[in-house]
Amino acid sequence: MISRRTLLQLALVSPFAAVLHAGERFGRHSFVNSPTNIAPPLRLSRRWRGSVCESTLTNDGARPARIKEVVLFDLQLPLPTSTRLYGEGFQMLSQTGGTLAAPADLGNYTDAKHYQMPRPANSQAMYGMMILSPSPTDNHLLAFTSCRRFAGQFYLTDQSLKVVVDAEDRELQPGETWTLESFTYQSGADRERLLETLASQLVRNHPPLRFPTPPTGWCSWYCFGPRVSAQQVLDNLDFIAKHTPGLRYVQIDDGYQPAMGDWLETGAAFGGNVQGVLKQIRERGFEPAIWVAPFVAEEKSHVFQQRPNWFVKDSEGQPLRSDRVTFGGWRRGPWYVLDGTHPEVQKHFEQLFRTMKREWGCTYFKLDANFWGAIQGGHFHDPRATRIEAYRRGMKAIIRGVEDSFVLGCNHPIWPSLGLIHGSRSSNDIKRTWERIATTARQNLSRNWQNGRLWWNDSDAVVLTGDLPDNEFQFHATAIYASGGMILSGDDLTKISEQKLAMLRKLQPPTGVAARFDDDMFRVGRIDLSRRRQVVSLLNWQDTPQSISFRLARRCQITDFWSDASLGTHAGEFALEMPARCGRLLICH
Repeated sequence: MISRRTLLQLALVSPFAAVLHAGERFGRHSFVNSPTNIAPPLRLSRRWRGSVCESTLTNDGARPARIKEVVLFDLQLPLPTSTRLYGEGFQMLSQTGGTLAAPADLGNYTDAKHYQMPRPANSQAMYGMMILSPSPTDNHLLAFTSCRRFAGQFYLTDQSLKVVVDAEDRELQPGETWTLESFTYQSGADRERLLETLASQLVRNHPPLRFPTPPTGWCSWYCFGPRVSAQQVLDNLDFIAKHTPGLRYVQIDDGYQPAMGDWLETGAAFGGNVQGVLKQIRERGFEPAIWVAPFVAEEKSHVFQQRPNWFVKDSEGQPLRSDRVTFGGWRRGPWYVLDGTHPEVQKHFEQLFRTMKREWGCTYFKLDANFWGAIQGGHFHDPRATRIEAYRRGMKAIIRGVEDSFVLGCNHPIWPSLGLIHGSRSSNDIKRTWERIATTARQNLSRNWQNGRLWWNDSDAVVLTGDLPDNEFQFHATAIYASGGMILSGDDLTKISEQKLAMLRKLQPPTGVAARFDDDMFRVGRIDLSRRRQVVSLLNWQDTPQSISFRLARRCQITDFWSDASLGTHAGEFALEMPARCGRLLICH
């Protein structure tokens, strides 16, 4: 038990901390389908080690107990309703912003509305981590620092907050103890420092896959979609080789396969010979990259027709149609889900990716639709496994198959992917509209703290062709640079102008350093490239011109990154008039 003196010390620092540490009365567990109406005695134990709480749940009874969830903390928040909020989603496309009074979805494809993940009525659900900021200098971070077996969740309702471990109705046997996911609470004035500490805690529990630098490349999807042809890829390969050879990875996206799930076969787009295109990429001195959605298959695929026992099952023992429990898939659905707990599926994953690596020559794999690997509402080959374990076992088999290749997670469950990917897509798909440029920028920059610590962030393709005005393209390119992660061109480069090609070249190579922003408005961010060289990112999100200012730590010579124009030597406060929907990068020497 925590002492009264320690409680008093915590209360002086933060009344919120005192509530969190106050003792066992905040923990409880929900039962479902117990053999009788009398729940067996369960014991929830928690131990704080500094800012981290380690928890276990033990069944001290003589009967098994089926556990729906464990509520670690059930809190009334002693914070004003104007408190700013950020929370992660279970999967990549879901994030929460706004305030305690008015939480707001930052994307269109949310866990609850689009992926139909259950949550309590009239609540906002977040996963993995959340941060509450009553003011820019008063921040409260709550997060799960591991994700080995269970998803950690936060249910926000008005002024109450529940910190929950989702046990997925799994059975706790008599005498058995579950180690739950570890949890941390921290507070302080420096928001970025709190997130940096969280990253360190996550890395200790999930050592990341390391890749020396963020990859650069070209992606076929945003110019050619699923109808991409061999000639279109080769035409862009020719252009890249002549004009921008820094784009090392040439990625063939969705469209080469005849059916979702049949990844080693080839669709009509490549004349039945995708390997021939990959070979030409390699022979030109570039790295072949390919898109795969390993966990899903359509009903007409050979893998589904020949191996129905490999798939996650419904309550009747038949392959589970994903649209019965979640989103059914964006193309050629409804999808079915390969079961990561099945030993034959694990062998299949290893063989599939080892073939693509050794025989096809691929050294970069974009893994899409990974969310379905952790699908809710299904029955696994291993009945004791959770969906987190099913996903992680499948991913470990994939990692064995790809050997030393780069692995990018896309449409993936964020926390369950810790330690299993080199790169993490950090936003929705880009589109050539201002609305999508602005929303994806906010999604990406909200995850800047992850870049270079947990993995390299992939802010999705940079697109510089189309009908947008130059100021909006510059905003987009500035936000991509400020993310510090991967750079992939999404344009048909045979049609790019010299001006936009020059912008694309300036983005290469990526710095690997994400901007640290003054606050979650993402107007002023600083990228420290060396002791004497800093790049300042300025973003005007408004529809009207704005003056944006920032303070220089010392006297500096300032140069415009995009135009190379000198803006003179300055000290103290520096202000710049910004057109509407515009971004600037200033090099401060």
